[in-house]
Amino acid sequence: MDDVKETVLSILKDLTGEDFSTKLDENLYDSALLDSMGTVSLLLDLQDKLGVEAPISEFNRSEWDTPAKIIAKVEATK
Repeated sequence: MDDVKETVLSILKDLTGEDFSTKLDENLYDSALLDSMGTVSLLLDLQDKLGVEAPISEFNRSEWDTPAKIIAKVEATK
């Protein structure tokens, strides 16, 4: 499970330039760190690096708006 967390945090750092290792509950959308293009990049990276299938058509932003929620969603698919 730590691999999932580290991979998600690495993806988020690449996308936003921010280290979320101590800010797992920061809302990525409210703080304008992720937008619609960033979301697409995030989902593509999650699919590429972790094999997570999260179709954009089924994406609910409120379920993916913090690093902690993203990690939980990815772990739930494993």
